[in-house]
Amino acid sequence: MLRVGLTGGLGSGKSTVASYLREFGAEVIESDELGRALMEPGRPVYAEILRVFGPEVAGPDGRLNRAKLAELAFGGGRLQTLNSIVHPAVIEAQQRWMENVFARDRTAVAVVVSALIFEVERDALASGVKDSVMADWRRRIDRVVVVTAPDETKIARYAARLSPDGVAAEAIKADARSRLAHQIPDATKAARADYVVENTGDLASLRSKVQDIWTRLKAESNKLTTSESLK
Repeated sequence: MLRVGLTGGLGSGKSTVASYLREFGAEVIESDELGRALMEPGRPVYAEILRVFGPEVAGPDGRLNRAKLAELAFGGGRLQTLNSIVHPAVIEAQQRWMENVFARDRTAVAVVVSALIFEVERDALASGVKDSVMADWRRRIDRVVVVTAPDETKIARYAARLSPDGVAAEAIKADARSRLAHQIPDATKAARADYVVENTGDLASLRSKVQDIWTRLKAESNKLTTSESLK
């Protein structure tokens, strides 16, 4: 078994890398999807967000107004407050998912896609919480794959994804720069990663790089047992 964290900044292409890993045989889960599910009405995370941020972050249909919540979190300097509510629940859900994967296949490669593996650790340590699940990702992840790209490339990709027709492109790019400002630079992440994927070419080149990494990850997984995996 092998537990892999796949990370990269906004617009780096980690979702594309994840799709290739899934194609090659990895079990993959997206942290963003987990987070969205946990923030649905009726879930404890949803209730805590409303308690902390106020009922105005809920829309007429009862679901979270994500634009309003993002405005309060990023623009209001409360991002760490939001993360402290959402991230522990997401990490717990990731752990349950991995346990289920390995119960089915003890040689599986389980990939957790998360933009903020390093940032969650940074923020937890900065707040003095050294023994929490947020501060010690290495106890939950055996290998880290980082996807990198120049910041301007990331911003352009992000804008193209959110607005293919170019409407409000400048506002979207400004939002992207704000989000990237909260993320750790690629060079710092790459220095701590086990594998680095430079996503600066075409898709064929990217797929080839990912296939090479998959071969290595699968070989590692075949050599490890549950007891040998990092804990």
